[in-house]
Amino acid sequence: MTNWKLVRGDALRVIERLEDESVDAVITDPPYSSVGTATQATGAKYVSTGTKLQRPDFAGDTRDQRSWMRWATMVLGECWRVARSGSVLCVFTDWRQLPSLTDAIQCAGWVWQGIASWDKTKASRPRLGGFRAQVEFIAWASKGKLRGNRAVTLPGSLTFPRTPKDRIHHQTSKPLALMRELVKLCPPDGLVLDPFAGSGTTGVAARLEGRRFLGVEVVPEIHDIATARLQEAA
Repeated sequence: MTNWKLVRGDALRVIERLEDESVDAVITDPPYSSVGTATQATGAKYVSTGTKLQRPDFAGDTRDQRSWMRWATMVLGECWRVARSGSVLCVFTDWRQLPSLTDAIQCAGWVWQGIASWDKTKASRPRLGGFRAQVEFIAWASKGKLRGNRAVTLPGSLTFPRTPKDRIHHQTSKPLALMRELVKLCPPDGLVLDPFAGSGTTGVAARLEGRRFLGVEVVPEIHDIATARLQEAA
């Protein structure tokens, strides 16, 4: 591996083969499984009716609360093993899975450092009689004492609207500008690991910000999309 690599396979199985203390940051957006054991395809859950551009469904979004936490603990435990001392961990989630995620992070051995928020602005789903579903969360932690990139301090709330352009490559892609901010927590020329690479947005952000990238994606069609994007970014 030189600047980037994208592996097709199951995240847990792939990370188990990596060397101890070989990555400098773990930044990832796993499937939320927010509706638990619902069996609907992710396209029905995350894509608006009438959307012309269809993208492949992604995997791992149908676990119940307990199995999701156990699974997340196993994956994050392997991420802890392969991370260097002082490395940062950033994991996206929504309000439903936030308690389970913070438990899984600590069960896996990470030192929980706090929660940041991604403000999607008013371009988000309204909830009549209540609050707009405007925020998703980034639970962040470190392997032991935080070192990472000490030259960077990010705001506790990052505001980036999600636009139709962001979903060209994946049903739930995060804005590239948002991910370019997060990868700055990795030291310059350090290696960013994303066990759930999706369409490769974290990898593209890492390359644009001068970091190396190692990603894992299990769905062949999505892996192909991510590979093409990373090749273009390189």
